[in-house]
Amino acid sequence: MRTMGLALVVGTAAVLGACSGGGDKGASSSADTTKAPDTTVAAPAAALAAAPAAAPAGGGTAMPATGKTIEVKLIGDEKGYRFEPANFTVKVGDAVKFTNVSGGPHNVAFNTVPDASKGQLDANMPATTSAGSGPKLGALSGPLLVNPNDTYTVSFAGVTAGKYDYNCTPHLALGMKGEITVQ
Repeated sequence: MRTMGLALVVGTAAVLGACSGGGDKGASSSADTTKAPDTTVAAPAAALAAAPAAAPAGGGTAMPATGKTIEVKLIGDEKGYRFEPANFTVKVGDAVKFTNVSGGPHNVAFNTVPDASKGQLDANMPATTSAGSGPKLGALSGPLLVNPNDTYTVSFAGVTAGKYDYNCTPHLALGMKGEITVQ
């Protein structure tokens, strides 16, 4: 019985050694099979990392605002989730300062943007909020404003005139959206 237990332990160790690539030949085979999945996973990640860089068309360098700043409050309370004001007009060169008042976290994401302005508007959207929250949630989508009084300012310098529909991503289903007309 004692000999069978020892044989079982030795046999199990031999099987485990073979499965783990205990010899030189097994180690190179094991290394070859682990490299293929890593390469497959790395390629899409690299492609995703490169995608935002390709998105900015006609822009790429942030342009500071040269006009006035319009303030918009981001609110979530017993009346609902909303931007105040939600719909307004700015001129090319103005800025919009979004302030989290209540019901956050909120963000600002642009949906409908003139094609010629997508890259420039994205470049004009900082990576972080005034409190340092970030990063942006994606192209044309700012970071989350987590705390009350946290602000996020978007410059409309270098963009074209048109309608810019926007929303709060976490509260879109609750109707938190608006439209900026750029003249």
